[in-house]
Amino acid sequence: MKKLLTAFLVLLFAAPLFAQTADEGNSRPLADVLQSIEKQFHIQFKYDKKMIDGKQLQGADWRIRPWSLEKTLQAVLSPFDYTYVMDHGKYKVKAYEYARTTDEEGKEFLDYLKTLYNDKDSWEKRKAELKSCMREALRFPVLVPAKPDSKIILTPKRKYDGYTVENFAIETLPGVYVCGSIYKPAKIKGKCPVMLNPNGHFGDGRYRADQQKRCAMEARMGIIAADWDLFAWGESLLQFDGTLHRISAAQSIQTLNTTRVLDYLLTLKEADSKRVGITGGSGGGSMTMLVSAIDDRITLSVPVVMLSSHFSGGCPCESGMPTHLCGNRTNNAEVAAMFAPKPLLAITDGGDWSSTVPTLEYPFLQRTYGFYGAESQVEDAHFPAEGHDYGFSKRKAMYEFVAKHFGLNINVLKDAAGAFDESKVTIEKEPQMYAFGPKGENLPVNAIKGKEALMAMLKKIGF
Repeated sequence: MKKLLTAFLVLLFAAPLFAQTADEGNSRPLADVLQSIEKQFHIQFKYDKKMIDGKQLQGADWRIRPWSLEKTLQAVLSPFDYTYVMDHGKYKVKAYEYARTTDEEGKEFLDYLKTLYNDKDSWEKRKAELKSCMREALRFPVLVPAKPDSKIILTPKRKYDGYTVENFAIETLPGVYVCGSIYKPAKIKGKCPVMLNPNGHFGDGRYRADQQKRCAMEARMGIIAADWDLFAWGESLLQFDGTLHRISAAQSIQTLNTTRVLDYLLTLKEADSKRVGITGGSGGGSMTMLVSAIDDRITLSVPVVMLSSHFSGGCPCESGMPTHLCGNRTNNAEVAAMFAPKPLLAITDGGDWSSTVPTLEYPFLQRTYGFYGAESQVEDAHFPAEGHDYGFSKRKAMYEFVAKHFGLNINVLKDAAGAFDESKVTIEKEPQMYAFGPKGENLPVNAIKGKEALMAMLKKIGF
């Protein structure tokens, strides 16, 4: 009898069924909890051990809901500000992303937004509130008046088949320059539409071949087109380390750069201020939607592979400033809808967050455009078998849409068989596209450099 009692006490205190009690906060190592969930729900986790090792979960087993894996994961991961995504059949644990949710939450978000307005008048009130708040969130009341008096820097034109190119540098804030290229028709008759082409987070930046093709084809169609570097990318690296691209202020600076480029283009005597378009992919798509929403000068908008109700852009240069907190929360579907009733083409695909647009975000846009009786002004060109790029098929959709709404002859872009032909575009080497010379030797003497100088300048103007 004594031996049995001893054995029972050993089992009770040395290896209890539940290791934690309320005295210890019902605590267990997070790694152990995840192993328990794997066994109970017959799943596999994938994670960086550095995220998990040493983490203790309070109330561990109380957080497991045997009736719901989803609720279990939310309860277990949220104390560490973690979330999860499916990755090749495994549940990948990752840091929470404020700019990304799920398709289901995107639908819930849009359903909520629909309760806020149901006609043109109530929507116009909401739109005015959003527009004012977004400009404040970007600190535009401070940034816009800080415009330097310097003149634009232009390089000599290069002449190609049906178009010309010249590089530019504009001082957008004291000592801060944005560099890019302007593509113009070789022969200009009368007024030309203007097209802004903000760059996205694609390899080789604005110097890549598909970006050059897009701008050159716009020019060959009769458009004055411009593109430029992201902040702390391209020639901006002469001033700022690439890590500064991911500070929140980058969103404000990049938005300001876009407006400053447009300011200059509209000073050209051949520019038609009534036909002003903007199009960009990925981060350039974020910029397209944002500028379209807050700048009334834009008359046509083509955001590419970025429209989503459940993703606001993973870079602080897209969502670092609190623009999406305006109106007690908004999302990119509503931001895009702010362009109604003007012509908007969403270009989307099946390989990224824009995969839900045909069934989720596009109907939301149509509803908003319906307040104006302008459903025909909004379109979605969806490519379900394609991925996250601004590829040839997507460019073709843009060319057609722009030509239709700007009254341009699309046939100048086609070969004898009627197919779009980009072979006449000359792809320049990167140094040819620099505004400050092959080695940055022409960078102005007043150009500021480094984070400290940037922050000092921003503080001085009241940012």
